[in-house]
Amino acid sequence: MTDHTDGSEPIVGDAAVAIASLHAMGNGTLDDFGVLYTADVVNREAVAEPPDTRGEGPAAMYATALWLRAAFSDLAWQVHDLAQDGDHVVIHATMSGRQTGPFVAYRPDGEVEVAFPPRGRAFAVTQTHWFRMRDGRVAEHWANRDDLGMGKQLGWTPPTPGYLVRMLLATRRARGASR
Repeated sequence: MTDHTDGSEPIVGDAAVAIASLHAMGNGTLDDFGVLYTADVVNREAVAEPPDTRGEGPAAMYATALWLRAAFSDLAWQVHDLAQDGDHVVIHATMSGRQTGPFVAYRPDGEVEVAFPPRGRAFAVTQTHWFRMRDGRVAEHWANRDDLGMGKQLGWTPPTPGYLVRMLLATRRARGASR
């Protein structure tokens, strides 16, 4: 796998796999995830995601992708910089998309915490993704994200009184659907 962040030297090896794993979140298949992730991959970010994302392996990572895609269309990551040290790859990127479905956040116990109904707005926020690699695949992932910036761009915060009512109704629907 090769990729370019600035059109110069091709990026190969673990760094290219890490980049491909970000792009797969937007449009990859379960088969793609099987190639990119180890059988026991762990996503440290899954604590605020649906229960089916919290396991190990490519299927759990794919569940994260489906959760994001359910809320955001045109989901994409633009890679700006990357660094690699031993088995760690770090990518600085901008995640962008448009919220066309409800975004549902979960509590550590797996219950629905809150749902943010769509407003059709686009967003673009910077993130830093950390990957621990093993045998040419992602074995562990964690990230630093600008969730507040995304919430402001999508109109989640500060919420208007009308949007608060829509959030309460969307949260009730999401809790009912998860039972």
